[in-house]
Amino acid sequence: MKPAAVPPKTYRVKSFGCQMNVYDGERMAELLGDRGIAPAPEGEDADLVILNTCHIRERAAEKVYSDIGRLVFAGKQAGKQPLIAVAGCVAQAEGEEIMKRAPAVSIVVGPQAYHRLPEMLDKAVQGKRATDTDMPAIAKFDALPQRKKRGPSAFLTVQEGCDKFCTYCVVPYTRGAEISRPFPHLVAEAQKLVEAGAKEITLLGQNVNAWSGEDDKGRRTGLAGLIHALARIDGLERIRYTTSHPNDMDDALIAAHGEVDKLMPYLHLPVQAGNDRILKAMNRQHTAESYLRIIERFRAVRPDIALSGDFIVGFPGETEAEFEDTLRIVDEVRYAACFSFKYSPRPGTPAATMEGQIAPDVMADRLQRLQARLAHHQYAFNQASVGKTCSVMIDRTGRDPGQWLGKSPWLQSVWFEGDYAIGDLVEVTLADAGPNSLRGVISAPA
Repeated sequence: MKPAAVPPKTYRVKSFGCQMNVYDGERMAELLGDRGIAPAPEGEDADLVILNTCHIRERAAEKVYSDIGRLVFAGKQAGKQPLIAVAGCVAQAEGEEIMKRAPAVSIVVGPQAYHRLPEMLDKAVQGKRATDTDMPAIAKFDALPQRKKRGPSAFLTVQEGCDKFCTYCVVPYTRGAEISRPFPHLVAEAQKLVEAGAKEITLLGQNVNAWSGEDDKGRRTGLAGLIHALARIDGLERIRYTTSHPNDMDDALIAAHGEVDKLMPYLHLPVQAGNDRILKAMNRQHTAESYLRIIERFRAVRPDIALSGDFIVGFPGETEAEFEDTLRIVDEVRYAACFSFKYSPRPGTPAATMEGQIAPDVMADRLQRLQARLAHHQYAFNQASVGKTCSVMIDRTGRDPGQWLGKSPWLQSVWFEGDYAIGDLVEVTLADAGPNSLRGVISAPA
């Protein structure tokens, strides 16, 4: 048993990885706030540090141990050792091993069990190490406090888990099966977020467009129905959603992009590769052609839509010709933004033991070429935006006095100058484009 600790007065949550981890980190912070534990002031050490981990990329667990080591070293230097909790997907996948290898860790809690964090913290304060990696997802949401988010933009998890079992991915093992949160709970949480200052809400899910439920009239509906309902909330100005799967894309959701003004013209729809043999080996259950037809349908209802995606290069067995197919799909779609990665074998996934593992230098070369192509199209999209007038929601200050940064409807970073505040929606004309941002000038009043 570890020696008893003093109850923490301050905390810090360090979230890694996807937006859903950011959401989970915010919810853990709210749980701690309800216990009277405050965020540590900037530059000060916290009494409790939560490492909210991601297990998607290579050596994720080793990075966690490095972070733990740094916390222990800093604590020794300061003469004050923080309580350390490991949360998130690495905790779910390797909880027992963490407890064995890292005696400084007091709490290990998975992404579906963090609603029990306060009780686990009570045990840790008594010197008892606590582990919880159960996966009762709906129970988690029912037990969480009301939202206290303050700020112009907020995340709202509507769906968790994945039933797709892509051969490279650990999500079905760390987040569990697909579940959808009930419609009334989501509308109520969105309303609370707006009352707390949110003007933009991003709906989150591992496969967000797999969400389904019964609406307020008892009718079965999908994500489009939820979006229509949220659009009726006064004060909510913008709606986004991520991440979608091509196989869960339905007619109603495509149509919503032409029907709901508050739904932003932006779609993140990962394809992962442009070659059908590789897609089949990934168990993606769609083809390059079926993916392109979905993109065509979105552009038909919303011609100005910005498209984003995910790509993996160097999947086991990928030939140079098959990689060239990925470059071709990039050129056909002309993405406004993208995430791209070298294939990373994850323990326990089918792809990790496949023949034909690609040499690191080959993967690095392909990634460099892919990213150059993606950057070309992103810059071209930004350049094509010059001259447009749009609303930009300010989310932070710029480097210079009177300078503001925010997001366009197409999720571009835009900076401009004027007398405003964070959260303001400002009409600007996009004047100049760079590879990663645009300069706006205040539009003259009509």
